[in-house]
Parts: sequence; C-alpha cells; structure tokens
Amino acid sequence: MRINRAKRLLQEGKPSLGTWLSLPDPFAAQFMAGLGFDWLTVDLEHSPINLETAALMFQTIAQAGCVPLVRVPWNTAENVKRVLDAGAWGVVFPMQNSPAEVEAAVAAAKYPPRGIRSVGGSLHALSFGTDSATYVERADAETLVVVQAEHIRAVENADAILSVPGIDAVFIGPNDLSASMGLRPSGDCADPQVAEAVVHVRETALKHGVAPGIHVFTPEAARRRIAEGFRFVALASEVSFMLSGARQALQAVRGEG
Repeated sequence: MRINRAKRLLQEGKPSLGTWLSLPDPFAAQFMAGLGFDWLTVDLEHSPINLETAALMFQTIAQAGCVPLVRVPWNTAENVKRVLDAGAWGVVFPMQNSPAEVEAAVAAAKYPPRGIRSVGGSLHALSFGTDSATYVERADAETLVVVQAEHIRAVENADAILSVPGIDAVFIGPNDLSASMGLRPSGDCADPQVAEAVVHVRETALKHGVAPGIHVFTPEAARRRIAEGFRFVALASEVSFMLSGARQALQAVRGEG
C-alpha cells in the first residue's frame, strides 16, 4: 500500500507544499501532479467538478506519485465517505468553527471504532495501489484530516478546536477570514487584525501538535510562511498559474505592462 508522503512530512515537522485544482480536467491534474508538489487539493467547494471527474483526478494524481486531497463542499458524512471511497487520500474541511464540528469531521474520515465511516467500495484501494482489505486496515493511519480556520469564530475557538484528537493540519483561508472580520477579502493578511489572528492560529496549532497551514499566492509569501513555521502551505492554484503565464506572455509580445 502506498504511503501518504504528505502526512509523513507533517508528522516529521517538515513543510509540505501543494496547490489547489479547480478545473474539472484529469489531464490538467496529471500535468500538475508531475511537477513535484507534495499534494494537490481537488476543490469541490468552489468549482464545477463533479464526483466522477474528481475520482479520475484522484487516480491520476496518485499514479503520478503525488498525494490527492479534496476539499468537500461542506462537512457531512456523505460528502466525506464518497470522496474517500473515490480515491482521495485526505479531506480538507471548510468552515470548521467549533470543537463539535471538528469531532464530526474526524469521525467521518475514520472507520469504526474510531469513527463512523462505512466500509465499501474499491476505488480507494486502487488509488493506494493495494487490495480492499489492506486499505480498510490501514486507511485511518494514511488519511489526512485538515480543518480550515477561515472565520473569526474558528480563531476564537482555536484552543478547543485544535485539541480534538485526529487532526493533522489546520489551514487558514485568508479571504474568508478577512471577510468574517468585516474586512475586505484579502490573501495577503496585511491588516493587523488578520495578521494577529493568523499568529494565534499558528501558535495554537503548534502547541497542540497540529501542523499549521495557510494559502499564499506568491513564492515569496510561501517561503516567508514556511520560515514562520507553517507546514501545510498551498501556493496559488492551477488556474492562477495558467492565467499568470498566459498574461505575461501576451503582454511581452504586445509590449504591454
């Protein structure tokens, strides 16, 4: 059975670098998986990707030697069960604002007796390169659980949330966090209130042995956040990489910018 390298890196206290996928295209996922990212998150929350396409993307990413993660639209046992059975190696849970919500997230991602995930399917084993029996035996140890702190309530409840057993990482969403504080959505966390919240979540995560994570949009920001102690770092997205490269090339040809 394949090993979840992204989870191992976090357990060893090392940074892991990934990006977000929002295009419903297994071929785009395959190209991205071959670049050397530690993990790729297929975003089912803010994209038109359906479950069938997501399953193909999970398999493609895993076959390329990268870790396929998924962000579910919402924290429900049905959402979690279906994406894990389709071959995802871990789940990013949006808007986790209370210990009860996080406990439900962990339970949905784990088999009994630890959780409530039901046994069935075969694509999960295919994704990990093993048989179904081995997968069920080892899945809890290999599945990555990431909760998002993207609301001021999550910041206020950070100590209680991050003390819940079974969390591997907490991932700060700067845009939604800013918006929940009555500020203009922003990815740079430049506002002092947002910057203070980010530090609080990071330090609380480290205190509880949870890997702190954050979404950034430039290589410079990624290096800075890693130096600060963040270990689950998402750099931009495949769409932003595509548009940035195309825009720069077009402007260079036309002499613009």
